[in-house]
Parts: sequence; structure tokens; C-alpha cells
Amino acid sequence: MTPSRIANHIALAAAAALMLASCSSLNYYKQAAQGQLTLLADARPIETWLADQNTDAKLRLRLATARQIRTFAVQELGLPDNSSYKNYAALARPYILWNVVATPELSLRPLQWCFPVAGCVSYRGYYSREDAQEYAATLRAEGNDVQVGGVPAYSTLGWFSDPLVSTFIHYPDAELARLLFHELSHQVLYVQDDSQFNESFASTVEEAGVERWLKGFGNEAMRENYLKFSERKKQFVALLLECRKALDKVYKSGLSQADKRAEKARLFQKLKDDYQLLKASWGGFAGYDRFFAEPLSNAHLASIATYNDFVPAFRALLAREKTLPRFYDAARKLGKLDKKERHKRLKQLAESSAVVAVSHQ
Repeated sequence: MTPSRIANHIALAAAAALMLASCSSLNYYKQAAQGQLTLLADARPIETWLADQNTDAKLRLRLATARQIRTFAVQELGLPDNSSYKNYAALARPYILWNVVATPELSLRPLQWCFPVAGCVSYRGYYSREDAQEYAATLRAEGNDVQVGGVPAYSTLGWFSDPLVSTFIHYPDAELARLLFHELSHQVLYVQDDSQFNESFASTVEEAGVERWLKGFGNEAMRENYLKFSERKKQFVALLLECRKALDKVYKSGLSQADKRAEKARLFQKLKDDYQLLKASWGGFAGYDRFFAEPLSNAHLASIATYNDFVPAFRALLAREKTLPRFYDAARKLGKLDKKERHKRLKQLAESSAVVAVSHQ
């Protein structure tokens, strides 16, 4: 897509958004449109980077690896064969954007923001960290818990040619594959106003995809390193879910607000202490330290369940359907259901898979 066509597409999308926006949202949509336009304008085809003799040798290898992963995603996983991840953009910042997540002081239910294309989601993304922090400050002033977190990649759901970016291109091979499979799967299926469904579906595709990719292209060292990565992630998520469950119980209890605040502080301190123990068991691996870069709040835990709640259900669906194309079709059928019915079916799938697992022990 040429820069002029990119500009036209973004201008049309921005115009549609602006017509639906309140005055207070105009600046937000403007920065979003400008940020997306700049990202796409900075991207050049992988072949151009590879042909450029000034391209760093390490980057050249990473781009060739990403191209191979992209081909595998299309040929073996049935993910979209479009222009996404065929270009590369080098950014002078550590993240593509920063997401602002917020909850009430004594609740884990995140605030929602609704957009013309994505529907209602539990975050607002900013291409400038300063802009994100400024908006976060207004939410804190209203009494909310807020987290500002950097995002290395995102999907425009096929609306634009999502590029490879310097914020994630140097990930280890298996982690790079995981990220690309996850983001491309959002172009297979995305249901408005249901982040739990979307992210759990993408996480399941990512998981199945990396398993297949490692069998074909991994070596023993890569498989061992990815196993360590996956186990650490599993343990860290379990730690967060444990804290989230305890906090939810406190917030739903009959305790006074003062006692709830005291319990909240105690549980967050426990989370920090437990993380240090977990980190020590990993030999000092510090990959999750950035989670604690800001003071802990409900907002840190608000989205944890979004990415994990329905993964067991989707795993069960994939096991039942046996192939990825059939799995995609079955997931699309679920996506067409009313949200309440959809979640009911997913919970039933998860429960049935748990019963089968117990019966085989």
C-alpha cells in the first residue's frame, strides 16, 4: 500500500471516528490517527531492508526469521495471507504505544472505552508515554487505580498493513513466532465487546502455533528455552491470579472501606514478596520486573483474566475439532452467539475438559 493510500485509509477511519466522538475525545482520535500513519509511513518492505547493505547483520537475520515464521503462519496455521508483517519499521522508542488501564479503587472491574471499529475495550492506547501519563493522572484524580503499560505490538485487525517493529523484532525465535501468531489470529476472528473471548482465542492459536513451529524449525536449545519461558509465564500468571482472587473476595465482602483498603495494601505487599521468592527460584531472572515499575494497583490485575479465562475452553475446542481450520470455524460460530450464551458455552467446554482430565488420572 502506498503512503498516499495509507493516508487516505487513515483519514477516512479518523473522520468516521471523529463524527462519533465527543469534544473531549477529539485529541485522542487525532493522536491515534497520527501515530498509526507515522508507524506505517516509517515501514519499508523486508526485501528492501535485506537488500540494503547498510542493514545490520543481526537485524538482517531477524527479518529473515520473521519472514519464515510469517510463511509458516499462512501455510501451516491457516492464518491470513495479506500484507501484515511484510514490512519493518525502526522506532526510536521502546514500545509502539502505551495502554492506560483503570479500575475503581475497590474493584477489579476495568473501566471501558468504546471505539467505532474495536468496540468496547478496557484500555486506551497512546503513541506518546507522556500523553498516556497525562491521561492517567486525570483518572487518578477521579479516585481510580491506574496502570500505564508499554505495548510492543498490536493488531489493526486487517484494516492496515501491520509492520514488524523494532520493539519486538529481537525477541528469541519462539517468542517472536508466538507474538506474530497471536496478532495474526485477531484477523481470523474478532468479536466486538468481548476481549476475554478474543484474547483467549488468540492465546490458544499462539500456543498451538508455537508447538507446531518448534517441531518443524526448532532445535533442542530453542525448545528448552521456550519451555523455560512458558513455565515462568505460567507461574507468574498463577501468582497474579491468586492475588486477584483474594482481592476480589475482599472487595465483595462486608468489610468497611477502611478495612478493605488495609487488606488491599497487605495483599499487594504479599504479591511483591511472593514475586521475589519466585524470582529467586528462577535464578534471578528479571523478565517480569517491569510489571512492578509503578506502584501496584487493581489496574495491574484487571486484564490478567482477559488473556487466560477461556484458554482451557478453547484448548478443549481445538482438541475436539482436531484441525485448525475446523477449530476456526467452530470458534466463529461461538462468536456469532449472544455474549451471555457464548460465555456459557465456553464455561461448559472448560468444565467438560476438566472432567476428562480428572478421569484420565
